[in-house]
Amino acid sequence: MSPTPPDALLFITPVCTHCPSVLQALSELVKQSQVGKLTVVNIAAHPEQAAEYDVRGAPWLRLGSFTLTGAQSMAELRQWAEWASGDEGTAHYVEHLLKEGGYKQAVAFISGDTQRLKPLLAIVTNPEANISVRLGVSALLEAYANMPELQALLPQLAELTFHSDHRVRADACYLLGLTGSVTARPYVEACLKDAHEEVQEIAEEAMEKLAKKHAKS
Repeated sequence: MSPTPPDALLFITPVCTHCPSVLQALSELVKQSQVGKLTVVNIAAHPEQAAEYDVRGAPWLRLGSFTLTGAQSMAELRQWAEWASGDEGTAHYVEHLLKEGGYKQAVAFISGDTQRLKPLLAIVTNPEANISVRLGVSALLEAYANMPELQALLPQLAELTFHSDHRVRADACYLLGLTGSVTARPYVEACLKDAHEEVQEIAEEAMEKLAKKHAKS
């Protein structure tokens, strides 16, 4: 089955210079079945709807679960529409928010559906990712320390302790320590013998976290 195309909600104003091109591009994507439905709201006519969505400028677009502001080309909108159709786009969207300084928006996006945590591991596994993005993703995951949402990722994190890049192994060890789960211990213990010193150090810290957690239990 092909992915279900996302619906679009677009807020515009009469004086917005970028609104006509975004509207035209979205209309074309509807014709191409890459967007399911397009709803357009004139902020001047319906300020109450703009307030409901906390719209602060135009063009403002809700495409599936993604919120995009400002000018967007046809190519960009087509790509976002494709990403909004499946889980793959979650990491791209969070990366976009973090690059734009939208950490609070990323927090709200994840808390809206914590299943979105799992796709973020695609960024954890990319040691060449933007450093601010990697730090932001780490903070998003840290927020669920000792909680079922992070513990659900334990199988994937365990697998990452065997990654070829030591930075990924180190991050995996750190996050395993934050799960607070006894199931994480064998994987963290194995990292104590890692070939890279940084991984060993983080594994030691992770073991201490796990020990403290279970000492309190």
